[in-house]
Amino acid sequence: MTATIRIVSPTKADIPTILGLFRELAIYEKLEDLFIVDEATLTESLFGEKPSAEVRLAYLGHTAIGYIVFFQNFSTFLGRAGIYLEDLYVKPEHRGSGFGKALLSELAGIALERGCKRLEWMVLNWNKPAIDFYNRIGAEPLAGWTTYRLTGEALHQLAVGRQE
Repeated sequence: MTATIRIVSPTKADIPTILGLFRELAIYEKLEDLFIVDEATLTESLFGEKPSAEVRLAYLGHTAIGYIVFFQNFSTFLGRAGIYLEDLYVKPEHRGSGFGKALLSELAGIALERGCKRLEWMVLNWNKPAIDFYNRIGAEPLAGWTTYRLTGEALHQLAVGRQE
């Protein structure tokens, strides 16, 4: 890494910056049509009474160039907490300069400080640059697992079933 990166915990004042970076990731992943979050929702999710996730922002000088967003999960097999990395994003012009690794190193340190026994994430199958990067740092894909998601009407219908 040729330049010095600064990784910080954001404040409420950083919500517009975070939201802008989140939108950039949605565009990169070709999922902008699913991007509906607004500043109020994000503020509540990150800084409300029960925060859902945490963010760290990466700065180069005074410019935010990337972020990680993560939350704690739990392993019944280990009986310990882990950390789930929801997103790792570095602006395209700064990729390949060590900033992604610096962000992941930050998160690995947070995991160890909190006594977590694992760090997990998903990657889109088409994202070869990310897959190559994860392989280089020693991450291993989990064979035999399929990700499922329940949203919208299907989520609603299943919840209604609990009341019957």
